[in-house]
Amino acid sequence: MNGKIMFVGLVMMILMAGTAMGQYDCYNPTMRAAKASYDKGDYRRAEQLYREASECYDCTAQQKAQAKRKAEESKKALQAKQDTQNSGKKQEKPTSSKTEKPKCDKPVKVSSYKSGDDEIFTVGKATFKMVWVEGGTFTMGCTSEQGGDCSGDEYPAHSMTVSSYYMGETEVTQALWKVVMEFNFSYFEGDNLPVDDVSWNQVQEFIEKLNQLTGRTFRLPTEAEWEYAARGGSKSRGYKYSGSNSIDAVAWYKDNSGEKTHPVKRKQANELGLYDMSGNVEERCSDGYNDYYGSESQNDSGGSSTGSILVVRGGHWNDVASSCRVSFRSGSTPNSSSNFFGFRLVLCP
Repeated sequence: MNGKIMFVGLVMMILMAGTAMGQYDCYNPTMRAAKASYDKGDYRRAEQLYREASECYDCTAQQKAQAKRKAEESKKALQAKQDTQNSGKKQEKPTSSKTEKPKCDKPVKVSSYKSGDDEIFTVGKATFKMVWVEGGTFTMGCTSEQGGDCSGDEYPAHSMTVSSYYMGETEVTQALWKVVMEFNFSYFEGDNLPVDDVSWNQVQEFIEKLNQLTGRTFRLPTEAEWEYAARGGSKSRGYKYSGSNSIDAVAWYKDNSGEKTHPVKRKQANELGLYDMSGNVEERCSDGYNDYYGSESQNDSGGSSTGSILVVRGGHWNDVASSCRVSFRSGSTPNSSSNFFGFRLVLCP
């Protein structure tokens, strides 16, 4: 009898250990993120994520074959989509100025000044505003105004407290990117367009150089900081999208973008004076992506910037409306890039 009890206990311990390990695996969350991208029609990202899933350390031979097969399906779907689009009006990607980094012979001039609670910087010829966000406590995740659009990873809604910080008034523009990095690989080109087609790792390089130029501490927002600001912070009116319950008032998305990004600040700002937090380009965060929330009240600790998947928020120019909501979550690998991805800065006070 005692032997049976010991055997059952051993089996339970093995099962529990397997479950715990499964929470930190690579293959399953990457495959889920790939499927979510495919379901949204983002076949480019789906193909990339399926291929990354096939290289995961915990991937069996059968799973590897399945991931590769899904990657090929995504590739074919992307090609079919592009063929359909090209049969109408074809948009060529400019290739000039992509091969060499222009040389910068003169030092970059940097200045800043206070405007009320906000701070305005000029780096070279690029000027940008950092908006003061007073910290506070809010409900993060699927709240009532989101209706029936919530995904499983937006549950459970929970109390989150964030400290005060500065948030970029707009997504980082190509004008600023070019001054700091001395090159521009964005798909859609224009100084007032948000930078796109940059990976999480490239963003870290940009931030390091910007900090050296300014002597200040810029970084990516945490996921909690991003959602708090998108909701309007302490001035929130409880909107579904960032600044309105009408997505067309605040966002460039699938139904109104004309299949491209748009200059920043062309839509209505949210309650804090932040633009384009819904739509235009998806915005990278500093946190690793988990496909679940805890239910307990939390203080934002910044999460983890390591892992196979990192958080992106806000939806992009080719997303459906439900993917541009303030609580919608998605993820991307650190090395991945596409013309859907951009970012917004946080400045430490």
